[in-house]
Amino acid sequence: MAIELPEQKKVGMVSLGCPKALVDSERILTRLRADGYAMSGDYAGADVVLVNTCGFLDSAKEESLAAIGEAIAENGRVIVTGCMGEDADLIRAKYPAVLAVTGAHQYEAVVEAVHEAAPPSQGPFVDLIPQPDVKLTPRHYSYLKISEGCNHSCAFCIIPQLRGKLASRRIDAVLREAEKLVAAGTKELLVISQDTSAYGVDIRHEERMWKDHPVRAHMTDLARELGQLRTSEGRAPWVRLHYVYPYPHVDAVIPLMAEGLLTPYLDIPFQHASPNVLKAMKRPANEAKVLERLRSWREICPDIAVRSSFVVGFPGETEADFQYLLDWLDEAQLDRVGAFRFEPVAGAAANDLPNPVPEEVKEERYARIMEKTAAISAAKLAAKIGRTLPVIIDAVGEPDEDGDIGATGRSQADAPEIDGAVHLREVPASLQPGDIVEVRIEDADEHDLFGAIA
Repeated sequence: MAIELPEQKKVGMVSLGCPKALVDSERILTRLRADGYAMSGDYAGADVVLVNTCGFLDSAKEESLAAIGEAIAENGRVIVTGCMGEDADLIRAKYPAVLAVTGAHQYEAVVEAVHEAAPPSQGPFVDLIPQPDVKLTPRHYSYLKISEGCNHSCAFCIIPQLRGKLASRRIDAVLREAEKLVAAGTKELLVISQDTSAYGVDIRHEERMWKDHPVRAHMTDLARELGQLRTSEGRAPWVRLHYVYPYPHVDAVIPLMAEGLLTPYLDIPFQHASPNVLKAMKRPANEAKVLERLRSWREICPDIAVRSSFVVGFPGETEADFQYLLDWLDEAQLDRVGAFRFEPVAGAAANDLPNPVPEEVKEERYARIMEKTAAISAAKLAAKIGRTLPVIIDAVGEPDEDGDIGATGRSQADAPEIDGAVHLREVPASLQPGDIVEVRIEDADEHDLFGAIA
């Protein structure tokens, strides 16, 4: 007699915010799929909708509230999770119809709320079937989260209130996940956390056995082991380090980049250069002789790309402080730069600082820093014309009227979503996302490169 299985309950997901939140969304959906739920690509087909929110800036909170409102209007059965879950009273006051609110990375609570709102219907036969992990990024790159939370108390930030103190994952668990991702087709691992350089501090850099040898929960050990992974083609995957504070031990990973074990790329959140502003921001490692170290890193690994982000208009920032930052950027010659106008965040210490910078001054300084960094970027990219660089393909287009196919990819200096791209002309129809090809660079603008497969 045939057993008729009940129809699967379906879950929709709206994921906002940073890559760390995206990893949380993947883990939640993986758990739910293991419990017999299916995923819905639209509001109409979902029995319940999860909204994973961002609560870092007021503008992000507004975006999150708008997303919650849209989900309620389109579906009506909504569960809220993520960083803004700490503002449960605000969410419930605006949207009393919300079924449940949980905080960041509270996986158990989210799954329990879904079970309550839409009890799983598949039964024990389906529960026994192993389910692959859910990925919300393309198959060829994956985020690898190594820790949660942060021990810093920067004046403009409320991450410790939202996500707690530093909590590092076991090194063997991180490496096992990385190995599994690469075996499943990942060609690029993006290592993320709130503070990658501090990985393992909270667990005293404990050792675990991995592949018959001990490995510490430490950024340098992690980087060295990730450099030993190989794809099914026998190539080392690209391994990209994000949110790296410039502590002294960061120097030890630069030779790994020179050896080809790590992608020559560092994402370092400098935030400013003026000693006065850094002191007011309560930034860690602000005494580091960063310019000297940048020179040293480039001597060891000439192709290293350094990206960073800066805040303009922080309370008390004078014209002299801002000019100091511009002059510093001239010397630092960073490859990729993002800038943000200072925005008060509820609960941040910076809100109480004297001498707020007027909005029109913030706008003027923002325009100046973007002009400065665009000029630096244009010069650095122009210097790559004529070189042949490895490029990972993200998308392949359709043939145009002449039958030519274009593609978009990224060099090792480009992280997905935040940096530039490499645009390819006349690629073969066999090219696929995730392929890594050698590209001869023919042209450049302020942010992107243009070329053809060598």
